[in-house]
Amino acid sequence: MASELLTSPKNPWIRQLRQLHRSKGRREQGAFLIEGSHLLEEALGVGWPLRAVCYTFDWAERHPQLLASLPQHLRRQAVSLEVMAALSTTESPEGVLAVAVSRQIASPPPEVLRLGLVVEALQDPGNLGSLIRVVAATGADGLWLSADSVDPENPKVLRASAGQWFRRPPQVLPDLPTWIQACRRQGIQVLAATLSPLATCHWDHDLTRPTLFLLGNEGAGLKASTIQQADAQVRIPMAEGVESLNVAMTGGLLLYEALRQRRAQLRDTA
Repeated sequence: MASELLTSPKNPWIRQLRQLHRSKGRREQGAFLIEGSHLLEEALGVGWPLRAVCYTFDWAERHPQLLASLPQHLRRQAVSLEVMAALSTTESPEGVLAVAVSRQIASPPPEVLRLGLVVEALQDPGNLGSLIRVVAATGADGLWLSADSVDPENPKVLRASAGQWFRRPPQVLPDLPTWIQACRRQGIQVLAATLSPLATCHWDHDLTRPTLFLLGNEGAGLKASTIQQADAQVRIPMAEGVESLNVAMTGGLLLYEALRQRRAQLRDTA
């Protein structure tokens, strides 16, 4: 469904969409913004529900096939360059932006969880986007966040995920301790990544078991109360004088060690 060109950033609908730049607006409208052709293609590829797509005429000329692939019922709104600039959260918008339906619904632990990450009080959207990419790359089952973490529907998170967000959308946990204990009751091994001298090297643990890794805030790490929820503490060995690793790199090393052990197990039993 197409409509005539919108040229004013003060248009009521455009002003409403601009509220999606903020976490409060996203919560109130139950929607978030997808910016750029790549993210739009990824959303369409998994059938993510969309409400509307805004585009410039220049973008439409460069991407006629993508425009034609949009669902027929979807609002297709042509906008001026000025309006696109007002809607976009980037300095150089590509010329297309979609309004997606939020799916931030808390859920119980999956019935079958082989491997996953839980992150507490994560603040940097770039780190979250990188963790999403790692979870997708390793085939892990999911990524869960404490309620005081960065909004997973922040546009910077989606961009940093390079489109993998739609394959592994993170879920927010309103009650992190209860959720972790539910995982433990299901027989899932819960390992907290810390720098404590009590922690043992991550590759010394049997990661072929169903495993959930706990990661903490970029600066403060995991809360003491959260560490107590875990079965054990693990650390990644580092050279003397190195204090810590980036949280996204830490998550990647942990997940890939689990993947390595599981592939080795498959070879040994073949």
